[in-house]
Amino acid sequence: MISKIKNIFFVTMIALVTIGGSTSCSSKKKLAKQEYEAKLAQATTDLNAILENTTQWSLEDRAARVAEIEQMDLQNEEINALILRAKDKIANDVAEAARLAEEERLRLLEEQAKPITSLEDYFAIIAGAPDANSANSTIKNVLKQFASPDVPVLIIIYHVGDIIDYDAPTTIEKYLNYLKDKKEVNVRINDIKYDNNNKITELELIKK
Repeated sequence: MISKIKNIFFVTMIALVTIGGSTSCSSKKKLAKQEYEAKLAQATTDLNAILENTTQWSLEDRAARVAEIEQMDLQNEEINALILRAKDKIANDVAEAARLAEEERLRLLEEQAKPITSLEDYFAIIAGAPDANSANSTIKNVLKQFASPDVPVLIIIYHVGDIIDYDAPTTIEKYLNYLKDKKEVNVRINDIKYDNNNKITELELIKK
C-alpha cells in the first residue's frame, strides 16, 4: 500500500513539473512573440514616417534608424521592402541637400564677386542715364538702401569753422529725381546715418 502511494506521489510530481515547464515555455514564447510584433509595428511606423517626410529627424538620424531596423533582421518581406525604399529616399535627400548647399555656396561667391557700387557712383549713374526709364530703374535700386523714400537729405552749401549753412531740406527720393532731371552731380557725401537694419536714415551731402 505504501509503495502504491509513493508511486502515485511520484507520478503526480512529474506531471506537475511537466505542466509547469510547459506553461513557462508557453509564456516565454508568447512574450517573445509580443516583443517581435511590437518591434515590427514600430519599425513599420518609423519607415513609413521616413518615406512620407513626417518625422522631425535629421538626415543622419533617419539613416541611423533605417540601419538599426535593418540590423534587427526581422525576417519580414514588407519591412525589407520598406528598408530598401527608405534607403533610396535618404540617398536622394542627401544628394538634394548637397545640391542646394552647392547652389548656396556659388550664390555667395557670386554675391561677393559683385563690384560694390558706392552711393556717389549711383548719383553719377542716375545723372548720366541715357533716358528716364534707365534713371528710374537705378533710383528704385538706390532707394532699397534707405529706410524709406522720405529719409531726409541735408546739403551743406557753406562750411567755415563752426559756421554751417544748409540748402533747403529735401528727401532722398526727391533728390534722386533732381539728379535725373539736372543730369549733373555737384556734391559729395559728408555723413551717413544707419538704423539697426543697416538702412540709411539720414544723408548729409556737401557741395563740391
